[in-house]
Amino acid sequence: MRIGMALSYSGGFKETVEELSDYEKAGLDIVYVAEAYSFDAVSQMGYIAAKTERLEIASGILNIYSRTPTAMAQTAAGLDYVSDGRFTLGIGASGPQVIEGFHGVPYTAPLGRTREIIEICRKVWRRERLEHRGKHYTMPLPEGQGTGLGKPLKIINHPVRADIPILVAAIGPKNVELTAEIANGWEPIFYLPEKAADVWGPSLAAGKAKRDASLGELDVVGQAPLAIGDDVQGFLEFGRPMAALYIGGMGAKGKNFYNDLCRRYGWEKEADEIQDLYLAGKKDEAAAKVPYELLEKMSLIGSEGHVRERLAAMKESGVTTLNVTPIAGDHKSRLGLIEKVKEMAADL
Repeated sequence: MRIGMALSYSGGFKETVEELSDYEKAGLDIVYVAEAYSFDAVSQMGYIAAKTERLEIASGILNIYSRTPTAMAQTAAGLDYVSDGRFTLGIGASGPQVIEGFHGVPYTAPLGRTREIIEICRKVWRRERLEHRGKHYTMPLPEGQGTGLGKPLKIINHPVRADIPILVAAIGPKNVELTAEIANGWEPIFYLPEKAADVWGPSLAAGKAKRDASLGELDVVGQAPLAIGDDVQGFLEFGRPMAALYIGGMGAKGKNFYNDLCRRYGWEKEADEIQDLYLAGKKDEAAAKVPYELLEKMSLIGSEGHVRERLAAMKESGVTTLNVTPIAGDHKSRLGLIEKVKEMAADL
């Protein structure tokens, strides 16, 4: 099981990246860089590539709407080049609030667009002359659209790899099925190992039945906050505001993917209450309604024995990469957590 970590740079981006070399030495395998509607992730990942030697670097995630498919392919090839083949392209549909609100692009056909983008990226990386006739993207543009002067082109540079790994963030049944069929990796949010088979098992099975064997096994990326000790149980409460934000505030009634997931986990009543309270501006009250079991089961927080049990549950459920958030008061202690969870994972 690989150990990854999402880059958090609230204390300063350059300072955080300077610390990454320590995490690299401590055994961290991969770092994920978010974008959302903050600074772009691409320039930051290029900076990380220059400051690290072994660490894999992944976008976590680039949305599928704000860049053209070929721009996405160029970006991935460029990052793979400057990192000497250490890049993973993490993509996802994001949500209507960000896509339509921040980017001003209609949030349409996420499944169809994801499939075509992955197909186009792989054509570009193989240096094929790009000709694509899809429902959502057409290259070159045909007569009657544009000037009519478009030509089938192939990327000028020779990419370091023609098979840059593609990770898809997905939680809906059809999106997870698509991911299991065509992607290299899958990253769900709020991953509960005990409920994963019931919620996602049929979708994963349907997708894997159509999967090309050349893609290899699907990398399953689970996420979990990490704290080890006999007095760390209170850290579980740190997860309440974020869970409430996603379950309650990331979308309108009937249009919130994370709320749907909470329901599929079996917390229909709580999902309703969290959303009603959050949308009414009562964020603290919404956070208080987040099920304790959700916080506990998606975390690696507790005694060493408890964390070992949760790690084993993650692995047994199919997790192959564990994306942790170490919680401690200083850099040295957070490094120690990465070293410890790396050691624990190796013992499984």
